Amino acid sequence: MNTTTKTAELIRERIEAMPIGEPFTPTAFLECGTRASVDQTLSRLVKAGLIERVTRGVFVRPEVSRFVGKVSPSPLKVAETVAKTTGAVVQVHGAEAARRLELTTQVPTQSVFVTSGPSKRIRVGKMEIRLQHVCQRKLALAGRPAGLALAAMWYLGKKEVTPALVEKIRRKLGSSEFEVLKSATSSMPAWMSDAIFRNERMAAHA
Repeated sequence: MNTTTKTAELIRERIEAMPIGEPFTPTAFLECGTRASVDQTLSRLVKAGLIERVTRGVFVRPEVSRFVGKVSPSPLKVAETVAKTTGAVVQVHGAEAARRLELTTQVPTQSVFVTSGPSKRIRVGKMEIRLQHVCQRKLALAGRPAGLALAAMWYLGKKEVTPALVEKIRRKLGSSEFEVLKSATSSMPAWMSDAIFRNERMAAHA
């Protein structure tokens, strides 16, 4: 078996073991062969219909629903997959975080995520996903509910983040995750940590 054939078989085996609908990049297979041979194998698998190219450098074993046909991976999964190639962190945008925590009724019209990596736009079919670079402290606790709360507070700003709003967040998160949020006060601006401190005092006197 020549090297190219062996590389192709290794990659195919790995892809078939991957969850359907989970996006991946060529870097997942670099231990199987050279970058050129990996790219060639993935191109052939796209032509064969085993995988689909979601956007440049991102592929997926397509998920097929009997109701709607092929289901695209979520914008967050695509953003995380792109960011992972450079070791960057990704978090949902504060506007979406505020909506998920029911702190606002506004629904964001774009798929925007904040990241420690470079800002970029990713085209997925007719949809555009935006990655927006922010400073590291805005990404503290990324990937967990307390991180959503932190992102929402950064987005809502000093005027909106009152002890009363912090109380809403406390109820949404639950006591253990709220403790995680409090552990990140060193990453917060003074106005944000003050609102949490004042909420704590209110709760203690309630």
